[in-house]
Amino acid sequence: MARRPLPFRPATATQRRARGVTILGATGTIGVNTLNVLAMHPADFTVVALTGNTQFERMFEQCVQFAPQTAVMLDEQAAAQLRAKIDAAGLPIEVLSGAAGLAQVASLPQTDIVMAAIVGAAGLLPTLSAIRAGKRVLLANKEPLVMSGPLCVQEALKAGAELLPIDSEHNAIFQCMPPSYRTGEPHAGVRRVLLTCSGGPFRETPAAALAQVTPEQACAHPNWVMGRKISVDSATLMNKGLELIEACALFDVTPEQVEIVVHPQSVIHSMVEYVDGSVLAQMGNPDMRTPIAHALAWPERMESGVNSLDLFQVARLDFERPDSARFPCLALAYAAARSGGTAPAILNAANEVAVAAFLARRIRFTDIAAVIAAVLDDMPAASELSMPIVLAHDARARELAAAEVARLEVGA
Repeated sequence: MARRPLPFRPATATQRRARGVTILGATGTIGVNTLNVLAMHPADFTVVALTGNTQFERMFEQCVQFAPQTAVMLDEQAAAQLRAKIDAAGLPIEVLSGAAGLAQVASLPQTDIVMAAIVGAAGLLPTLSAIRAGKRVLLANKEPLVMSGPLCVQEALKAGAELLPIDSEHNAIFQCMPPSYRTGEPHAGVRRVLLTCSGGPFRETPAAALAQVTPEQACAHPNWVMGRKISVDSATLMNKGLELIEACALFDVTPEQVEIVVHPQSVIHSMVEYVDGSVLAQMGNPDMRTPIAHALAWPERMESGVNSLDLFQVARLDFERPDSARFPCLALAYAAARSGGTAPAILNAANEVAVAAFLARRIRFTDIAAVIAAVLDDMPAASELSMPIVLAHDARARELAAAEVARLEVGA
């Protein structure tokens, strides 16, 4: 019989003050891993708020174990179902719904740390709310920095917020920076960033066979357990393209200073090369609990539950250049990064629509890049960045992408 999880208990008055944590996207992979790490350190952290989209059953289980003050479901119906279960259980937990609820809990005064793990553009505004409130923001959601990186960095500097990356690659880069380094600030002595990439499930698949790839095959990542959308992004290598754009914003580097390196073992998570020729690498087992624990405890270290790296079992480390012909999404991302302005937001929006269409079996795997390229060709980017402009370009790009999907739709 499986053991019932122990309830999460906040720190007592005799212990040092526990830091309050809000998790945006608690029911997803990153959210679940974050709660696993927090459960190992009940004296150091207390859960203030949890948010999800539609998975109210999982949210209820998390509420029972971690006793947050507030739970938010983006979906109104899911919120009503969660509220009924919370009331029936007699739990003193407030249940909110919608985008306004997300933004509200992202800036609660009891919250010190916000895990931003909402997938897609939906995470932009609540993440920005946490930044403007001066929180320590753990960035597991790429889209805020992809869509409006300069704006997010400016707001963080203005509000005194801390931006700590959770993506294994960006967290590795951060760990390889000097101890005094803060994201978004100019760096000293960095020549380039080496962004590692597993190559995904189709690293050795002939290009001619990619048109027949199924969603199930695309979601079967060889090294990582992730959600469906990010798994498809990893299969097209768009995930690495989005990380390129994110790295430019986080570490004040140009696209030319970021080199993508295919590393199938996923043991070296990224590297930083300095002007003196030194190359620093961060290594570890491919487990998201490592960067989560690092960012929660930074600048200290704490247990994550991750097994020690066995170099004798790894035995070898391989490196390759990415195949740009097989994975055209990389070139599209580099072009958007060089263009700047709203080009990354347009790229991201078109990609989200295309990936959703592929997962729904409406377009082929190879059509994902075709949709993105068509939208980038049809829609000029704005050089000026403001939140209204970013959101307007995001919306327009989605309209164009939907039209392109309809044109390419399988069987149409």
